[in-house]
Amino acid sequence: MFENLGDRLSKIFSSLTGKGFLNEQDVATALREIRVALLEADVALPVVKALTESIKEKAVGSSVLQSVTPGQMVVKIVHDELVTILGAETVPLNFSTTPPAVILMVGLQGSGKTTSTAKLAKWIAAKQRKKVLMASLDIYRPAAQEQLRLLGERVEVATLPIVPQETPLEITKRALKTAKLEGYDVVLLDTAGRLHVDTALMDEVRAIHQEACPVETLLVADSMTGQDALTVAKAFSAALALTGIILTRVDGDARGGAALSIRHVTGCPIKFVGLGEKIDQFDVFHPDRIAGRILGMGDVVSFVEKAAETLDKNEAEKLNKKLQKGTFDLNDMASQMRQMLKMGGMSGLMNMLPGLGSLGDLKDKLPSAGESDKVLKRQIAIVSAMTPRERRYHALLNASRKKRVALGAGVTVQEINQLLKQFEGTLKMMKRVNKLDKRGMLRQGLGNLFSR
Repeated sequence: MFENLGDRLSKIFSSLTGKGFLNEQDVATALREIRVALLEADVALPVVKALTESIKEKAVGSSVLQSVTPGQMVVKIVHDELVTILGAETVPLNFSTTPPAVILMVGLQGSGKTTSTAKLAKWIAAKQRKKVLMASLDIYRPAAQEQLRLLGERVEVATLPIVPQETPLEITKRALKTAKLEGYDVVLLDTAGRLHVDTALMDEVRAIHQEACPVETLLVADSMTGQDALTVAKAFSAALALTGIILTRVDGDARGGAALSIRHVTGCPIKFVGLGEKIDQFDVFHPDRIAGRILGMGDVVSFVEKAAETLDKNEAEKLNKKLQKGTFDLNDMASQMRQMLKMGGMSGLMNMLPGLGSLGDLKDKLPSAGESDKVLKRQIAIVSAMTPRERRYHALLNASRKKRVALGAGVTVQEINQLLKQFEGTLKMMKRVNKLDKRGMLRQGLGNLFSR
């Protein structure tokens, strides 16, 4: 998400940061390029106008133009304005009501509403430690209720039993009654979607809203629909008292115009984003972190949080002991690759690391994140095709064994040789670390690790 916009803005800022002094013409030229970059990213015109006017007002001033590092100052101004456009601060879910707290999920058909309902239910159960009940009110789409039931089993969250021939309003009443009787903290109501915003849908949703009195009414919008997402958001916002938005498929939206526009156009905060099809690819929306990613500043906080959630402490301790003893083998290497994929692969990690935007043309020479993830998966397959003994003692892998492994993993012998070379390089590094005690490291410097 925001990949194209981030690249464009990085190039614009690199031309500014190299200058010791900025005049009004420099700022005007940069603003014109920023305006074009935002429009190409499918950001709504009113948002582009508001953003650039605000940047111009703050950038064209003596404190900026005479600054020691005026380019960095402009970057800071743009960052702050992006944060404001995106919503200034994270808006948490509202649970301040007598249980059960009702959350109403609305949106068009195909926007990922049912999957988002299950993702949100899992997030509330895991992060907020609340007892959650899901109920599908979609009696129109074939197997929609069954889909939510199966998703409920996957995320280990209860779903309301399906009763044939019930109307959405009757299902709502039964869900609320069940939640009260069985002590649920939260009820998620997954309403029916339509191919377009129609009167019948809105009347039905209004009736459900009036019956359920939800503390949260969340619109699920597909970010890849761009300007259409804004039209849908405005229509739902006019019909219902929306309290927040969940943007889905942001991983496939390289432009990011919907995210930058929807908050400004509707006044509703983006509360969550869907980062992929998997159930755990779902996260809270942090405006400041997103702005940092757009401008190539990275998102170290999210990186650390992701690592804390996905990395196994016991595995890390075992690995540390193996590193100290020098008994690191191919099993351990494959385990580290799996951990990296769990954290979102190279695409997930690269978006969070600061400074990549400033690489300029060098960034294009790096292997793409998607390609790197494919390489990791192929390398894991290579290790899996080996015998347990070969994984522990890689020196056993002679020409005939390599041919067998290549056949089993569906790769070439050259790829196996490349993996083994990489592994041996890691072992050499570890031997150097073990040779230098802590005092020696400090005295001789880290350069010793990389000496030949």
